[in-house]
Amino acid sequence: MDRIKIILNIILAKRYILISFQILLFIALYLGVRGYTQRALVQDVPPMLNATFLSGESFNLQAPFHEPRLLHFWATWCPVCKLEQDSIESISKDYSVVSIAMQSGTDIELEQYMQDENLSFAVIADARGTIAHRFGVKAVPVSFILNDKGNIVFTETGFTSSWGLRFRLWLADFL
Repeated sequence: MDRIKIILNIILAKRYILISFQILLFIALYLGVRGYTQRALVQDVPPMLNATFLSGESFNLQAPFHEPRLLHFWATWCPVCKLEQDSIESISKDYSVVSIAMQSGTDIELEQYMQDENLSFAVIADARGTIAHRFGVKAVPVSFILNDKGNIVFTETGFTSSWGLRFRLWLADFL
């Protein structure tokens, strides 16, 4: 009987070691992919950005603002962006959100998409991806969190939860 317990304990110990190794491997892969996708992104001071929203309103990123801001790059053809769009919509009710639709068609097509998806956050069309290129964005979605001084304090690539973005926007108030 004791021998069976010892064998079972050895098997369980090996299983825990294997599971721990798999978790560490997953974390290492996640951090590696994240580092790779964020390596080209602009840090600290964002490039100049003067653009026009779909609504016709002018936008200047360097103009003073007094709260944290979410600068969100996305695309209509991106399935991950589609998963995230309700979070961005919700956040836009409480924070300043500027979204840049990368290579997502004409203004008319974007307006139709926004209407079809019942979205109201501010959108700048980046039909050729030139704005995205200036920010180092190579894939979407990408979120930049700017503090009230206009400096980039957080960058996120890929899916990010609403709570994760809200937490970073809250933290940006202190940075």
